[in-house]
Amino acid sequence: MATSPSTPTGGVHDRNPAFRLTPEKYTSLDELLTGANDVNKPEVRDLLIKTFGDQGITGFLKLTGAVNNAGAADQIEYFEEGRRHRTLTLAATTAGTGATGNFVIAADTTEDPATTKFAQTRDVIMNASTGVRYIVTEDNRANSPGGTDADELVLARLDGAVMSASDDLAGNQEFVVLGNLYAQGSDQPEHFMQPELKRYKNPFMIIKDRYQVNGSQATNVGYVNVGNGDYRWFMYGEQEARKRFEDRREMMMLYGELHDGGAATGADIAGSEGYFAAIKDRGLVATGAEAAPLTLSNFDDIIIELDKQGAPAEYAMYLNRKQDLAIDDMLAAGIATQVTAGLAGQFGAFNNDADLAVKLGFKSFTRGGYTFHKHDWKLLNDPTLGGASTKIQGAMCPMTQVVDPRTGTKAPALEMNYKASNGYSRELEHWVTGGGIMGHTNGDAGKDVMTFHYRSEINLITRAANQHVLIEG
Repeated sequence: MATSPSTPTGGVHDRNPAFRLTPEKYTSLDELLTGANDVNKPEVRDLLIKTFGDQGITGFLKLTGAVNNAGAADQIEYFEEGRRHRTLTLAATTAGTGATGNFVIAADTTEDPATTKFAQTRDVIMNASTGVRYIVTEDNRANSPGGTDADELVLARLDGAVMSASDDLAGNQEFVVLGNLYAQGSDQPEHFMQPELKRYKNPFMIIKDRYQVNGSQATNVGYVNVGNGDYRWFMYGEQEARKRFEDRREMMMLYGELHDGGAATGADIAGSEGYFAAIKDRGLVATGAEAAPLTLSNFDDIIIELDKQGAPAEYAMYLNRKQDLAIDDMLAAGIATQVTAGLAGQFGAFNNDADLAVKLGFKSFTRGGYTFHKHDWKLLNDPTLGGASTKIQGAMCPMTQVVDPRTGTKAPALEMNYKASNGYSRELEHWVTGGGIMGHTNGDAGKDVMTFHYRSEINLITRAANQHVLIEG
């Protein structure tokens, strides 16, 4: 039988003398109050420090004039016109000594008036390299089944000189169709060229995300003020989840790609063409020495290419910091910020107000009749996003409207589309389910959790991608 501890003077039993905490065990009263049993109230700052500043990356699509349109199909289809005038690529077969020479249209086996491989008798063409003009004296339609094969042309020099070795084409060379020449009383041309119309399709893509908190954590109060005097940390988590979802949604519209639905990527997912993929496929790409970094010389090369594409006069340039500083150096070297060679800068995208452009963070300058509004691109500076790679360093987007050649409808160069019908929109859906937490009893039955859901079904249409520029490292 266990014995009771001895009774100290006064008759009070000390049942746990090993854990006796009395002042005589400490050297001072201060040690008693600040030791293992600290009774001082900690002074905690409730301000949440934004260590990496504002991390939001959205804004490019809105500031460049992209608009939202509702869609009611699985994909958006649109049309773009082709070139009105087209060049030919020819190679000589028997040119050299006679009055005429035989030439063949390269890399073509059948001739369709709607293709770029079109020429016929009496057409006048010019060698783009030498400037020598020729007239087509015969095409091969008359000698082919159905009269459709015009791969072979017989040419004579328009100046009447005999063909010589200088007219031989060692390799494929480009020719410009200038027009034609007909004799008096001659018939109208037998053949004609159809206008070129290109049809594009871009499917919608479905993007999803979620955030979850259990019932206990939903009631806990912490040190940090997550906003509006709320100290529940899960509220900050939900806010971040929503912003992260919006960022990823925009990144998919920029970096998305179409694919063939193979097993590796999922046969039930078609993908969707993003902004960068559209430019890579049919736009202008400045890369290598042309873009590392941008200088006045290679910037002028870009302008020359824009001229070839019939580009509008006003552009937004979104750049990573490297290219942004390179442009600043270029401007400091002598390009005026608003007036160059007597040409006033255009600010149509900002209600023709230069001050408004500055307020939105743009630095504007003109060059070669174009006005460029430069803006840094946080997406390409963030080391956890586009800044982790030096491949894509910026983009130049025309700030204008393009005309649909089939309907005549004017539309911005960039168009964000989302699925919607009869008041139901899938642009940015958000709903909450829970097993009774905070009154949410829909879904998650029997689970002590509250779940925040996010969903969006969208795509991006890049119209006239030939007028956009991608800057690569």
